[in-house]
Amino acid sequence: MSAAPRLRRAVIGGGSGYLGTALRDALRIDGFDVRTIGRSGADARWDDPAGILRLVDGADLLIGLAGRRIDCRYTDRNREEILRSRVRTTAALHRAVTAAATPPAVWMNGSSATAYRYSLDTPRTEADPLEEKGFSPDVTREWEAALFTGETPGTRRIALRTSLVLGRGAPVMEMLLRLARLGLGGPQYDGWWFPHRRYRGIGAHPTDPDRPDYEHSRGRQRLSWMHEQDFVQAVRFLRDHDEVAGPVNMASPHAVTNIDLMRTLRRAVHAPFGLPAPRFVLEPGMAVLRTESELILKSRWVLPQVLEDAGYVFRFPELDGAVRAIVGR
Repeated sequence: MSAAPRLRRAVIGGGSGYLGTALRDALRIDGFDVRTIGRSGADARWDDPAGILRLVDGADLLIGLAGRRIDCRYTDRNREEILRSRVRTTAALHRAVTAAATPPAVWMNGSSATAYRYSLDTPRTEADPLEEKGFSPDVTREWEAALFTGETPGTRRIALRTSLVLGRGAPVMEMLLRLARLGLGGPQYDGWWFPHRRYRGIGAHPTDPDRPDYEHSRGRQRLSWMHEQDFVQAVRFLRDHDEVAGPVNMASPHAVTNIDLMRTLRRAVHAPFGLPAPRFVLEPGMAVLRTESELILKSRWVLPQVLEDAGYVFRFPELDGAVRAIVGR
């Protein structure tokens, strides 16, 4: 009697978050035995290198998504935790991959599109350097350095440079829809504000921002985004396409302006109007919500060149269709 075929194993580091949960469910549908690494309630803890190695050794797929949420105030303590939580967990996965007798065929790790230069007129692709300076870009560069350091001859490595992921239950999406329903879903305008040092550089090679603290974008700041279903499908696509390695922009091919984003949200919830929020109104609100205005005011405009060149077809290339799918209309 022949033995049953081996169940493929996928390991997700940080699998309890919004995206980790979506990927875990999708991979189980694909027939994977999904194991997780986390702080509690997982198959291995981050402070257990032997346990991490047992999961990674012989795994077919490894996905690293761990890291403190950036939707917070950039206090000194939070800044250090945002950096440390990404770099240390990625380094732990790297040690397991290099020590494994049978390393995973592919390792995808979290990254961010925030390190590309602020741009209102020209999109960035994976061929462009990560030349933005300051806190968030420094975190991204150190995060990717922890992934790509050294050799992993048996493992293909991919940095998922993720933009804003939209989906039902996504924290940012819920906040924006709530603002739209309350009549506060107008565009957000950048402008002068009191100087501060929360966005200063961090890490081994800190860089300070080399442009003014504000731009007169007038709501034209670009937002690169991706529907949750496309994020999951793109991970599946990258898993199965051995020719793809290195950085991959996880974003729809059609970025929108802040004005277009808020107009689309208002239309989706049938809000008759939306009050605009200049920065002098926005900043006190962000302080109350314990988050940062750069998440809304920074112009992040990236194109998914690697995905499209490899043949990936987006389910939700346009924002209007994505938002209507999320709100159920």
